[in-house]
Amino acid sequence: MADGKIRQHLSPQAPLRKSPRSRVRALGNRRIVADGLDQNVWKDFYYNAMTASWPRFFGVLAAAFVLLNALFALVYALGDAPIANARPGSLSDLFFFSVETTSTVGYGDMHPQTMYGHVVATAENFTGLMLLAVMTGLVFSRFSRPRAHVIFARNPVIDLHDGVRTLTFRLANARNSFISEATAKLWMIGPAETAEGRRFVGFQPMRLLRNENPTFALSWTLFHPIDKDSPIYGLSEDELLASQINFIVSIRGLDETSAQMLFARETFAAADVRPGHEFVDLFSLDEAGIRHVDYSRVHDTRPSQH
Repeated sequence: MADGKIRQHLSPQAPLRKSPRSRVRALGNRRIVADGLDQNVWKDFYYNAMTASWPRFFGVLAAAFVLLNALFALVYALGDAPIANARPGSLSDLFFFSVETTSTVGYGDMHPQTMYGHVVATAENFTGLMLLAVMTGLVFSRFSRPRAHVIFARNPVIDLHDGVRTLTFRLANARNSFISEATAKLWMIGPAETAEGRRFVGFQPMRLLRNENPTFALSWTLFHPIDKDSPIYGLSEDELLASQINFIVSIRGLDETSAQMLFARETFAAADVRPGHEFVDLFSLDEAGIRHVDYSRVHDTRPSQH
């Protein structure tokens, strides 16, 4: 980031100065404008198709289908009565014949009757098969892509844990399936400066006491002791909350239902941390002695009772 191609706007309210080749990215409480990127959608077609919203994804596919058939209808119209039973001069008949050809439906009421019509229909059949293969592959990829449904508590807390001041994160598995051999990592992102006076954004790993979970089914609490080995050791609460530090929690594990690896990640700004708080207990017992877990309280904290 020291090359000046990415400008950081540290104030969330600051106006964003964007060029036509800019992209806005969020990292914790920071907004970053990335300039000089190539916006050609075709150079990263698969990524754009996989990251687009479902309405936009299907909207683009529908628009491409309609435009393709309209184009072939115009090509058919250049010939001399190439399609049998199509009304003379009717683009709508040629369009719907194109739809039947592209989708390989072929009702039979209209069909090619000239060499020109057969040649165009052959080209359209090939194009339609390729388009159908691409659409099927993209839809399958989007549906089959494993997604973790992990809820991260919005506010990490700082409290005593085993007598040590500890930064604590809580997360919960919102699905009924187990995530086996789950592992967690915690990173700190913050501004740093080299001995030569160059400023950059540095990543530092942060030790977790419970970074492995054999069967992540309900909730999981991650503890980072703020000891002399912690990158935030020595910071007062006010200094931490006012800093530009961000914390990244990443989770990975095997989903037993799909037998695929799942990944989840969340970024927290230092301002999100609640010193002197603790998480509200999620578990309770009813009158019959049955244990309940209340996911609606995942984000709830309270002043520390210690």
